[in-house]
Amino acid sequence: MSIKPIVTLVHNIFCLIGICILGSTVVFAQKPDSAINSIRSKKMVNTPLIKGTVPTYKPKYLFGFVPYTEVIAATKTTITGISAKSDKLLVVLKVYPNPVDDEVNMIVRIDREASFSVKIMDLLGNEVVTLANERIGPGEQTKTYNIPNRLNTGIYFLKVVAGSETVVKRISVL
Repeated sequence: MSIKPIVTLVHNIFCLIGICILGSTVVFAQKPDSAINSIRSKKMVNTPLIKGTVPTYKPKYLFGFVPYTEVIAATKTTITGISAKSDKLLVVLKVYPNPVDDEVNMIVRIDREASFSVKIMDLLGNEVVTLANERIGPGEQTKTYNIPNRLNTGIYFLKVVAGSETVVKRISVL
């Protein structure tokens, strides 16, 4: 039997014992801060009083549930489902049929007379077709547009612009 494995084993055991002994000593420990501060510390006799009125916290909702009365108050809606206090010029209420084959219908509501344009965009945002570019009056209107045959089957975006407002709706073309 060779003596080299035995020497290596004894060497490893002594190294482990040395690490355990050195690791348990306080030679490498840092002095506690309280020992340093006790020399220069100044004791305060009175605790400073903070003056202010801070209201106590009361959660508005319990466990993530919203009280029904607040839901009703927050959503005063008209028959069409659009907020009565809406400051929007353009609201696209419905785009149908979706998927589109040869014709697309839109129900839009415009609050005042404005320039109106409808464009079909591809997934990258490139303009493919301009369906309308006109000036229309206020009110709720139904518009019907023919889809060109050169449009490939796929997903497109219908970009509706009235004045400075833009609404984008996704359509599928068959």
